[in-house]
This record gives sequence, C-alpha cells and structure tokens, in this order.
Amino acid sequence: MKTLLLWCLAISLASAECALAQSYPNHPIRWVVGTAPGGAGDIVARLVANELTQVFGQQVVVDNRPGASAMIGAAIVAKSPADGYTWLLGTGQHAINPGVVKKLPYDVIKDFTPVTSVVFMRYSLAVHPTVPAHSVKEFIALAKARPGELNFASGGTGTSAFLSGALLQVMANIKMVHVPYKAIGLAFSDAVGGHIGVIFPSVTSGLPFYKTGKLRPLGVTSPKRHHAIPDVPAIAEALPGYEVQSWFGVWVPAGTPRDIVERMHAVLVKVVNTPAIKTALVAQGSDPETNTPDEFARLIQHEVARNAKVLRAVGVEPQ
Repeated sequence: MKTLLLWCLAISLASAECALAQSYPNHPIRWVVGTAPGGAGDIVARLVANELTQVFGQQVVVDNRPGASAMIGAAIVAKSPADGYTWLLGTGQHAINPGVVKKLPYDVIKDFTPVTSVVFMRYSLAVHPTVPAHSVKEFIALAKARPGELNFASGGTGTSAFLSGALLQVMANIKMVHVPYKAIGLAFSDAVGGHIGVIFPSVTSGLPFYKTGKLRPLGVTSPKRHHAIPDVPAIAEALPGYEVQSWFGVWVPAGTPRDIVERMHAVLVKVVNTPAIKTALVAQGSDPETNTPDEFARLIQHEVARNAKVLRAVGVEPQ
C-alpha cells in the first residue's frame, strides 16, 4: 500500500510539472542583465528578447542592473523565486569573478541552473607594428628574450582580455607587464599610438585596426581560426591547449522545475538559430552557439576552476 501511494504521488507530481511547463509562461519574464544599456550583453539580450516575446506570447523584459563586474545582477537572480520568471544573462565574467572576489554574494555553481549558451565572443593577440614579431612563436621568443619588458593592455584585472594575457604567460612561460585601463577604448588609443605594445581585443573590435594596419593580429584565442580573420592562426596552433573565450547565456535560479528549464531551452535554441537572429548576432560581433543545460554547466564548472588556477599563477588572489 505504501509503495502504491508513493507511486501515485510521483505520478501526480510529474503530471503537475508537465501541466506547469505547458502553461509556461503565463505572465511576463524578467531577464536581468548585469551590464549597462548599449553594451554587448545588453544588445544580445534585447535582440533575443524581442523574438522570445513573439514566440512565448508574453513580454520578455530586459532589466539592466550593472555594477561590480556583473555581480549585482547575479545576486538579484540568485535570490529570486525558482519559477522560471527571472532569468540572468550569465557571462564569462561570472566564471572569472570567483578567482578575484573572495566572498561573492552567491555561489556561481550551486545557486544557478544553466539553460543554454547564446553566443560566444573570441579574442585576439595583437601588437603595434613596431613590435618585431609576426607570429605567435616569434612573439613568445621575443617575450622570453625580453622578460618583463613587453606591456599588455586590458580593461582591468579579471577581464577576459586580462585572462588572455595571463594564460599566455603561464602556458608559454613568459613574463609581461599588465597595464589595466578604466575603459578598453583608452587601451586601444594607447596601443594604436604605440604607447603600449600588446593588446587582447575581441576579434570584432580589433578588426578595423587590423584592416588599416594600425595593429597587427598574431593569433586568435579560440581553438580554431575565426571566420572574420581566417588568415590569422589560432594561438593554439603554436601553443596547444590555449583557449580563452567569453560567452553570454541564460541562467535561472537553482531549483527551477526541470520541465520549465526544458521548455526554455527548446525555445531559446529555436530562436537563437533562426536565420534572422543569427545574422543580427553575427553583425554585432558575436558567434551564436547553443548547447544543452548539462553541456553549459560543464563549461562553466571547467572555466571557474581553470580561471582561478590561471589567476593564482600570475599572482592574483581573491580579495
């Protein structure tokens, strides 16, 4: 009798979950973005949200909560009800923060359920034309011959550009000097002006400077060559295993019902892979790419562990 009751209860719960997923969503969804309006993440979210609104028949509202390296927005979502109506634009920055901040107001792994990635962002290693290196191998040889003399710019410690330089130092056993800037635009100005020799911009943001010859791209941080600059090799071709990427995806609070996560996943994958949306995302500098919740979770876990290890190796400890 007890076994029968438990079996009936399980069937009832499964039926309730199924009915919940079929009626989801029945009111507007709040999509929290931890960056300011007009930034790359905001543009991605708004492009996708507009199409989601049409598919769901409910408004998907982008709510910008910038600040503290996207931690403010993440903290809001971590504490929200696990009902599928509050989303977070998870980013590669969230996988870097645990290696920089000792006491986060949430646990990146335990407090969220990843749904799918939406886009990936790839970076590049570029130098001013006066730097005597025309390949990654030549650059590494130059850095070894002149330890501590090459300066590389980024938008700050803990950014993906910083991580690109840090991982290169660790894997190639070289020493460069990191020069953090308050804004990546200032870093570009100094790099183009020859005041700093090395920079790790996103492929898209670096492209105009590569076309004019103001900066020389030596390699891309993705495992394979990038379609925007196919003649530029991957750094991994000279340094096997090297890879740095950032990404934007959808997270929800941990404990969100599985059927709702599956419903979200199916719709997001459909929308992101719609030709018009893919074209729009590529045009603004990203590479559309979806995955399963489990694949996305494994990626995040891997990057959190890898990033913390790299940061420690170059002397960055959580503060």
